[in-house]
Amino acid sequence: MNAESDAIVLGAGAAGLMCAATAGARGKKMLLVDHADEPGKKILISGGGRCNFTNIHTAADRYLSGNPHFAKSALGRYTPQDFLGLVERYGIAWHEKTLGQLFCDGSARQIVDMLVQECAKAGVTMMTDHAATAIEHRDGRFVATIGGREYTAPALVLATGGPSIPKLGATGFAYDVARRFGLSIVHPRPALVPLTLGPDDTLFRSLSGVSAEVEVRWEKVRFREAALFTHRGLSGPAMLQISSYWQHRTPIGVNFLPDAAPDWLIRRKQEQPRTALKRTLASLLPARLADALTERLGLEGDLGNLSDKVLRAAEARLADWSFAPTGTEGFAKAEVTAGGISTDGLSSRTMMATRVPGLYVIGEAVDVTGWLGGYNFQWAWASGKAAGEAI
Repeated sequence: MNAESDAIVLGAGAAGLMCAATAGARGKKMLLVDHADEPGKKILISGGGRCNFTNIHTAADRYLSGNPHFAKSALGRYTPQDFLGLVERYGIAWHEKTLGQLFCDGSARQIVDMLVQECAKAGVTMMTDHAATAIEHRDGRFVATIGGREYTAPALVLATGGPSIPKLGATGFAYDVARRFGLSIVHPRPALVPLTLGPDDTLFRSLSGVSAEVEVRWEKVRFREAALFTHRGLSGPAMLQISSYWQHRTPIGVNFLPDAAPDWLIRRKQEQPRTALKRTLASLLPARLADALTERLGLEGDLGNLSDKVLRAAEARLADWSFAPTGTEGFAKAEVTAGGISTDGLSSRTMMATRVPGLYVIGEAVDVTGWLGGYNFQWAWASGKAAGEAI
């Protein structure tokens, strides 16, 4: 194999595959390298195996970053409709689920196969089961030691993601390389990850498997989706969403009845005074959850025996029930990594390091983290496309 390329892309995930295919289609000689035994490992497990490949509501305000404007350029130039067009050209059937999420009807394998075919058509050389063990910069070229051999190119693309889901081989490799070239790192942390609860909330941990639609709040950020109680704490889409914003030793608030009108309990008391609070809540929530909430509220007996003041206090607590998570389930269970290589040193148009010509950073390795529901894949496609067009 010729060790000379126009660019070496490290990481054959969503962003790396898109970047290599895009640059290769422009006539660039691309070498795509991954330590895993096949490309797209994270794509294959996404969306329950059906790959939530984009979200039609993609916009920069659905991403967390030290620079909230950074993602606008790439996302504006490669949209969900652009990626959907590629999916449809390959005849891949898809469907829209809630909140603009697009999934394959069949398997996530279809998305990986599509991207691999795009790379093959573009003449990309792909090396899987090969890890880059050293990266240097000599005489204006990047030198990557791969399998004991040196490969050189005027451009190097870091597309190895962050440390989330280490069982797939995820590491902080991109951060190590970035630091060597003087790029700064925003502290990486687990995102889209279940929250853990302490002994004070043992009652709720005992509800493992119970799910309900709630509105969860952390400071000014709110999400309305399903929450799931687990034996360790809180999960489900609503909790995964808020986890990306949540900071340690701060509370989150949960509205268990987001559709309830003011004074709804008092009206229920007037209509059904002989109905117990537990039974009233059980008509609106899963029975086990209704039992736990009633026990915590400490309100036994019929509604008719409770004062309006007491019922208003119960309403208020049900509408903003405070939980104090003790932490998260960490990178092992995190769908993505928040933080990463700072956008301060990158061009939002090309994804190239402004002080290191030829060094590009794309995808999850960058300090750009999307909401749950296909947003992170869209960032991978868009940032990979931006770099692929600039190399």
